[in-house]
Parts: sequence; C-alpha cells; structure tokens
Amino acid sequence: MHRNIIAFCLMTSTLVGCAQDRAQKRTDAEYTGEKVEKSDEEWQRDLTDQEYYVLRQAGTERAFTGDLWDNKKEGIYLCAACGLPLFSSTTKFRSGTGWPSFFAPIDSSHVGNIEDRSHGMLRTEVVCNRCDGHLGHVFEDGPQPTGLRYCINSVSLDFVQEKAK
Repeated sequence: MHRNIIAFCLMTSTLVGCAQDRAQKRTDAEYTGEKVEKSDEEWQRDLTDQEYYVLRQAGTERAFTGDLWDNKKEGIYLCAACGLPLFSSTTKFRSGTGWPSFFAPIDSSHVGNIEDRSHGMLRTEVVCNRCDGHLGHVFEDGPQPTGLRYCINSVSLDFVQEKAK
C-alpha cells in the first residue's frame, strides 16, 4: 500500500511539473481575444471521454481512426473545445500519416506552440490559444509555401462545411 501511495505522489508531482513546464515553454504570441477557462470538472462534463483525453490530457488518437483525417470537403476546422476557427480546407493536404494535416493555420494567433520533450524526443506541440486545448504537433516536413505539417487529432476538431455556391 505504501508503494501505491508513493507512486501516486510521484505521478501527481510529475503531472503538476509538466503542466508548469508547458506554461513556461510557450514560444508564440498568445491569442489576443477572450480566453475560455474552465475547471477540470467542467471540461470533463462538456467533452466526450476521447475529446477530454486528447484536448485536456495531451493524448493522441490512433492513426486512421478519426473522422476527419480523410475529409475532402471544403470548409473550416474549429477547436472542438471552444469553437475557435483553426484551419481551412484550403491548407489541408494528404500527408499519409492518418491524421488531418495542414500547412498553415487560419490565423497564426489562433494556435500556440509549446516545446514537447515527452516520449524521449523533442517536438512542437500545437494548442488552441483560446482554451489551451491540445491539438497535435507541428513538424518541418510539410509542403510549400510554409514547409510545415500541422498534424492534428480529428477529435480535437469540429468541421463546418462550406455552403454550396
């Protein structure tokens, strides 16, 4: 029993430390609009289990399982937690990774970048600047004109299809 308590304490202090590290390592301009701030209990109530796991706990959905990775419709991708417009179908491309991939956000102030040293590697985490929800990661192996690949979890996005003209 004492081992379980010690393990719990170590895990809790690690999670708190990680949260503090995330806040300190943000490398981009903050979203200048109104922030969405909720308690953990409110997020759990408002999101599905999978959305909560990805958006609030920085989880990752399995490749090729999300409903938007192969979406070819025209429209806008919003943050599933707060509704902030994040990506346009005009910047979406087929990366072959199994997650929706974009070469640029709608507005660079809508997404944030955080240094991510988890899993023994250095990556750049992408978050929504309105609610701080985890979206995915950005890599420097995308197409031109930016050379970036925003690899985003489907569950962290809502899609609004453009109306027929």
